[in-house]
Amino acid sequence: MLYLVIPVFNRWAFTRECLLSLRRQTVQGFRVVVVDDGSTDGTGAKLREEFPDVIIVEGDGNLFWTAGVNAGIRRAMELGATRVMTLNNDVIAAPDFVAQMLIWAERLPDAVLGALELDVATSTPIYGGETLDWRTNTRRDLLETLPTEKRHGLHPVTYLPGRGLLIPRRVLDTIGLFDEKRLPHYLADYDYTSVARRHGFPVYCNYDAHLSTYPDESGQEITRRHRSLKGYYQHLFGIRGGGNLRNFTHFSLKNCPKPYLPYFLLNGYARRLVGYFLH
Repeated sequence: MLYLVIPVFNRWAFTRECLLSLRRQTVQGFRVVVVDDGSTDGTGAKLREEFPDVIIVEGDGNLFWTAGVNAGIRRAMELGATRVMTLNNDVIAAPDFVAQMLIWAERLPDAVLGALELDVATSTPIYGGETLDWRTNTRRDLLETLPTEKRHGLHPVTYLPGRGLLIPRRVLDTIGLFDEKRLPHYLADYDYTSVARRHGFPVYCNYDAHLSTYPDESGQEITRRHRSLKGYYQHLFGIRGGGNLRNFTHFSLKNCPKPYLPYFLLNGYARRLVGYFLH
């Protein structure tokens, strides 16, 4: 049984559109767990009224992404989940999204799978996974190298975001949950999929499964649109900061091969210190 885990904090309009897209799936037979982390916009009441089949896990407003996802996964596992998918609330799933994920999950039952992401406004592909060269801290964006005719099926990647991440039960039983202690918000998904890959579980981006996203609504983009010294501090040190130096250090120490670690850290610090003003 597949359980979809969606952490939310306010932004009911996004959550509603996401859940409506799941209602339109060509394949049903899955359950949805929404982790409502102390929303103040009436999300909980609206969920119960409009989506009574959704399982609600309530937080106190201090879970952030990682602990919220973990709370939902725990509930799903208690209910007998054989697969779990983490999903952000600001995505819209194509009608065959779940079907296409399950097709490949049946073929490769130990694989961790992500999805091809499209811009909700233009339907243009904007994220299709990447590979990382740890030696030089350089990333190869698959969308920049894959010809259009090859944008289908599975493509191996170094890690995946949690916006539409399918995790087999065996992976959860083997490596546990996301690292909420050291990575409370950003990089927890990249860390988790990196750890899974090191444990022998293949990690792929599934180009047959499509999610539409709002690239301008991400926390990092909003912060960069309103540059300030306070924003710069939050970028580097805040829990929701996309350039959080502490999170990057933990991610690097856990995942970067030791011979490449000094350069990887120095290069990553430099990028975060100046990147806020360059993008």
